[in-house]
Amino acid sequence: MDKNRIEGGAKEVKGTVKEAVGKLVGNERLEAEGKIDKAEGEAQSTLGKAKDAVKGALK
Repeated sequence: MDKNRIEGGAKEVKGTVKEAVGKLVGNERLEAEGKIDKAEGEAQSTLGKAKDAVKGALK
């Protein structure tokens, strides 16, 4: 498993938590940061999945 998948998943979780806390306390900035972290995590995870697919195809 590519490290990008792991790091991306962790960043997604962090973003989800930040977004939820931001909504809960009414902090729009925190909520927006959470959405950004979540999107970055999804992109990083997708990159890791693609790398894994290429590695698998080359075997």
